[in-house]
Amino acid sequence: MVRDRNAGKRDATLRTINSDADIDEGLAALAACDPRLAPIIEQSRPVPLRRTEGGFHGLAQIIVSQQISKTAAASIWARTTDQLKAISPETALAATDDDFRGCGLSRPKVRTLRAVAAACDAGFDLDGLAALPAEDAIEAMKCLHGIGPWTAEVYLLFCLGHADIFPAGDLALMAAVGDAFGHAERPDEKTVRAIAGNWSPWRGVAARLFWRYYAVTRRDATPG
Repeated sequence: MVRDRNAGKRDATLRTINSDADIDEGLAALAACDPRLAPIIEQSRPVPLRRTEGGFHGLAQIIVSQQISKTAAASIWARTTDQLKAISPETALAATDDDFRGCGLSRPKVRTLRAVAAACDAGFDLDGLAALPAEDAIEAMKCLHGIGPWTAEVYLLFCLGHADIFPAGDLALMAAVGDAFGHAERPDEKTVRAIAGNWSPWRGVAARLFWRYYAVTRRDATPG
């Protein structure tokens, strides 16, 4: 019988990261496939799970945090949850411009929240994306107004636990990979994505590892 060498890899791309045991399994696999990662893993322990709520609530929180500091994002999110009470497609669609303005949300983010809420209200299943291969799930999310690769990848990684996603366009990840491998300048997204390709099917654990490495080496808790 001829063994399909890619069968295990295909199956692994559809698994989810749900526990610290999954993180440990991924780290062991990464160290085995790329020995350069072994000292990075030791320096970065413990690597956090970082799973969060999915669905519209989880995606809305990521949208709010786009391109602003963690402190600002936390403040705006707190005001948004206080204003809307329950974060759902229904409450987002019912909120007025003044409601959103009082939360501190920019007009583009309001448009994105409303567009995503309308899509969910019409049947777009954010949680159902967990059953799709990562590439297909990302493409499906990019069809939503205002959702780009970074937002889609972060949602799938942390809210749904996709095991094989690496948000290569994230500034902290680009910096961390550059630091770890001795790049004189921060590598660009294309370079980092190519490097991360070697860590499939555990790129989701590799992303957590390098965010943690960034926090440890630069004394910054930035997740992405």
